[in-house]
Amino acid sequence: MPNPGQHTIKIGASGPTVERLQRALRRTPNLGIVVDGVFGPQLEAAVRSFQQGAGLTVDGVVGPQTWAALPDGGPMPTLHDGSSGDAVKSLQKVLSTGATDWGVTPGAIDGQLGPKTKASVIAFQKWGGVTQDGIVGDQTWAVSLHAASATLETAVGLNFVIG
Repeated sequence: MPNPGQHTIKIGASGPTVERLQRALRRTPNLGIVVDGVFGPQLEAAVRSFQQGAGLTVDGVVGPQTWAALPDGGPMPTLHDGSSGDAVKSLQKVLSTGATDWGVTPGAIDGQLGPKTKASVIAFQKWGGVTQDGIVGDQTWAVSLHAASATLETAVGLNFVIG
């Protein structure tokens, strides 16, 4: 089960459990979902739409059946100066492929988030209209690549989601 042990939540809820729900819905894909930790009317409408499409009871309440039907809502890793590994390498590949759009390549695809990769991340963030800090967190992972239902996180790979 991709979202084990989650509490039942509904409109009015807030916090990390709502953030998990928002990430999960964004991955259905519903690219309009913003991860802000607030369960408001727009999120309730997205839940209802998901429930209807999944053949669940449409009540806007996220309980065990809805959680079980959703993709994993765990966060992607936060990547910053000094981060390394396969997630960085996959990020570098995506940044390199799309660099014609944002104008800065990450340099060598070596799995190290150094100055060139950070500069490419900042250029990508500017292109995506999010905070330009060189840190790849929820906001940056959610940037649409303007391809069919693709965000940075789906292009890099949801296999890096932190359970």
